[in-house]
Amino acid sequence: MKKALILTGKQVQDHEFIYPYYRLQEAGFQVEIAVRNKETVMGQLGAAKIVPTQDISGLHVEDYDVLVIPGGAKCQEYLRQDQEALDFITKFNATGKPIASICHGAQMLISAKVVKGRRVSGYYSIKDDINNAGATYVDEPAVIDGNLVTTAHYKHLGPWMKATLKLCGIQ
Repeated sequence: MKKALILTGKQVQDHEFIYPYYRLQEAGFQVEIAVRNKETVMGQLGAAKIVPTQDISGLHVEDYDVLVIPGGAKCQEYLRQDQEALDFITKFNATGKPIASICHGAQMLISAKVVKGRRVSGYYSIKDDINNAGATYVDEPAVIDGNLVTTAHYKHLGPWMKATLKLCGIQ
């Protein structure tokens, strides 16, 4: 069975966690959730109570086939300060396995230094951050560049996850 990892934290954008969580399960993935200290957290809207299966400490890249980074400005403000999380993303990217990022999740890609020279989408307010990190900001429902699949907004959850699953070899 293929395994997916959702890397997140407190104040995640609820839609951006819930939809990929269930969509990946529907596609046959075992979905694990990593939060620092395996702390149960709530989404920013209060719709998602997230009970993690993993701590960010001790994650192994080889255990997963796809990495999903949901957004939420407050969530990313804290999570991008977690060097272990950033190191995990950098190592995961080096394998070429799919990484799906939505909204402010692109800030994790920036801080992990995996966007330079690539086409990337993210929430509109971080367009300058994406460009300043050496990427080219693109506003499309699903932006694919190598192993990255990014999008700006939860209104594009469908096309974004469809592109992610396609990169995983699932039509």
